[in-house]
Amino acid sequence: MKEMIKELIREEMNSMNKTYYFMSGLPRSGSTLLSSILNQNPRFYSGPSSPVVPTMIALENSLSNDELFLGYPKVQQAKEIIASVLPQFYGDRHEPVIFDKNRSWTIRMEYIPGYFDIAPKVLCPVRDISEILTSFISMVHRNPYCVEGKINFIDEMLVKNNIPLTDDKRCEFLASSNGILGQSVEGLRKALMEGYHNSIHLIEYNDLVNTPKETMKKIYEFLEEEPFEHTFDDLKNANRENDGKIYGLADMHEVRSKLKCTSKNPEEVLSKQILEKCKGTEFWRIIESDNEETEEETEFIGA
Repeated sequence: MKEMIKELIREEMNSMNKTYYFMSGLPRSGSTLLSSILNQNPRFYSGPSSPVVPTMIALENSLSNDELFLGYPKVQQAKEIIASVLPQFYGDRHEPVIFDKNRSWTIRMEYIPGYFDIAPKVLCPVRDISEILTSFISMVHRNPYCVEGKINFIDEMLVKNNIPLTDDKRCEFLASSNGILGQSVEGLRKALMEGYHNSIHLIEYNDLVNTPKETMKKIYEFLEEEPFEHTFDDLKNANRENDGKIYGLADMHEVRSKLKCTSKNPEEVLSKQILEKCKGTEFWRIIESDNEETEEETEFIGA
């Protein structure tokens, strides 16, 4: 029993002494690919999307609405409880550098300095909006209507809301304020508008695929980590999620062994109406424009 306690203490101390970075950005933009590349470095661990930030949000909401806590608040202890979620979740990892992935980090950037007392460094893969929608629609077409007894999460939401199952409707839902793309775009916009430019490193998907060596060099410079020689012809996702059971899309986080772009041309997949709506929506490339112009150009996303 004493040895078990000592081991638990060692794991706790080990998790507290790690360096933590974060990954957010847009869906279907290479975050799983990027994690697979980062994991070649034996000092790094970048897993699948984690429940760390939603768990922190739930704890914060629970305590702030708990009459027992409000009756006798212990603010510092509450902060320590919430902050402990990150190191506890990675207590089983021995790598000194951890990348926690969740698209909500851009929405809760203040959590990183506020709870962990570290300067935020967030990697954000991004991509043309039309290419993201093309990737989603192509994936729906590749998968059967029902995988492991579950309809894909896109069509599931359309069915629940009595919306016809068409590709245009799928795109509109994904880009809406309730869709994964719309929410991710608004999160990134929020972080940039709140002045976190220097804390976010944008990684264009096509740069990662076409010029991976230069792209990884810039990532290491942003993180201020020692360079590492990565390879790009024997890639694998060692932390595969149960995509079929959870998302109804069996190949959602598949990583091909050789780095190359296999995506279809958006003009071959999307309707003219959706392609037109996608024009000018990559606001991060025009973030220095005035707010009115930016809002007008991104009306399709988050509507």
